[in-house]
Amino acid sequence: MGKNFKTDLNNNPDLCDVFNPTESNIEGLRNKLLEVSGLSEIFKVLGDETRTKILYLLAHCRLCVCDIAVIMEMSLPAVSHHLRLLKAHRLVKYTREGKMVYYSLDDEHIINLIREAQAHFAEGR
Repeated sequence: MGKNFKTDLNNNPDLCDVFNPTESNIEGLRNKLLEVSGLSEIFKVLGDETRTKILYLLAHCRLCVCDIAVIMEMSLPAVSHHLRLLKAHRLVKYTREGKMVYYSLDDEHIINLIREAQAHFAEGR
């Protein structure tokens, strides 16, 4: 921390004048931050409503690109683009049956996240 930090601290009534964590806790708290490293990538993917809707559909049944495109009234290339990103983040998986490719959730964790967000959203109404 530079010299100006201490001066800013003294001149700003919105900042704390007491540092609560002890030196031994600081490193422990910094290590806690490592536990959430990379999670923002998942939330960025979910931040797109189209991708969240695709995931929600796939939580109900496995679907091919054509099915998703019809249900969501989107073009095949647009759906494929979203599925490619979801697959890259290991949120969806696919199975091939002959010439058909069906998508489903990679696991149940992601739908649990969506349901928790739904519950939180519903509380605010």
